[in-house]
Amino acid sequence: MSTGSRPVRRAAGGRRLVLGTDRRHVAVGVREAAVCAAAALVVATLAVVGLWLGDFPLRVDEVLGVLGGRIGGLTRTVVLEWRLPRVAAAVAFGAALGVAGAIFQTITRNPLASPDIIGLANGSFSGMLVALLLLGGGWHLLMLGSLVGGLLAALAIYLLAYRDGLSGFRFIVVGVGVSSMLAATNTWLLLRADLETALFAAAWGAGSLNTATAEVVWPAAGVVLALLAVTPLWAAALAQLELGDDVAAASGVAVDRSRAILVLIAVALVSAVTTVAGPISFVALAAPQIARRLVRAPGLPLAATAGVGAVLLLGADLVAQHVIPLTVPVGVVTVTLGGGYLLWLLVHEIRRTRWSTS
Repeated sequence: MSTGSRPVRRAAGGRRLVLGTDRRHVAVGVREAAVCAAAALVVATLAVVGLWLGDFPLRVDEVLGVLGGRIGGLTRTVVLEWRLPRVAAAVAFGAALGVAGAIFQTITRNPLASPDIIGLANGSFSGMLVALLLLGGGWHLLMLGSLVGGLLAALAIYLLAYRDGLSGFRFIVVGVGVSSMLAATNTWLLLRADLETALFAAAWGAGSLNTATAEVVWPAAGVVLALLAVTPLWAAALAQLELGDDVAAASGVAVDRSRAILVLIAVALVSAVTTVAGPISFVALAAPQIARRLVRAPGLPLAATAGVGAVLLLGADLVAQHVIPLTVPVGVVTVTLGGGYLLWLLVHEIRRTRWSTS
């Protein structure tokens, strides 16, 4: 039995590199692998920049020395304890939001289906607010409240949108309505809270990594990494669901079970992010479509999407910290950039619909 890399061969959707043994192997698109490698290089570069820049002046060689274990003392504290948790949060959370967006856009077969647009982020934030205001919440309670809120929002949207099948357009319209209701509920909850808690929660609600300390980032990042490791097990079912429920069922996919598990994974990813950073908009919307255009694949490539999401959020956080004169939450930057992207996407979809019907 042969082991190691197997030859590059041509298949539907482009050239693919088959890795592994004859019995157990995985096929990776060559272009997707190149995009993932490029994204990893950009993330590594931006991470070094994030560890380098700040109020405490450092040199790049000092940052690299700390990472290599050659420098200790205050420099090590600044790099590893003060700045690294925020950089790690941006990378992990960007990947999480990208993959969550890819799951929902694939299931609904609509590029506008994003957790922040269809109300899941607001649902997670509502659950987190309830846990914070009523239960007083440590991190575990906030995580649980965020997960329950996101799941309830997803269940409500699914039940309201389901009519003899799941229409992507109906799912999005219902999601927008549910999102608006949840946003109003969140505002009401903030108005009922005491001033200190309301100010803290309102800053959280803008989507910020300012509170990304090691105590909360590492557990949340661990949850995200575990979920991202599980997601590829359902990649084949996700690809079949993109073709429609009937085709997926005909190819042997347990449609309802697979969809439920994938939605649970996506909601858990969004909840882990929301618990630490609040609802961060537009990364989940843009990352899957950018990755698809880079890979030039018919579907949404999960690995490339995770890489693009990490680049987007880490880059946006660096802009929020060091480019804008006043330090602002990263959510403000993603909303500003994402608003322009959403406008372009809407115009593109309208033109595509007109061409397909003409």
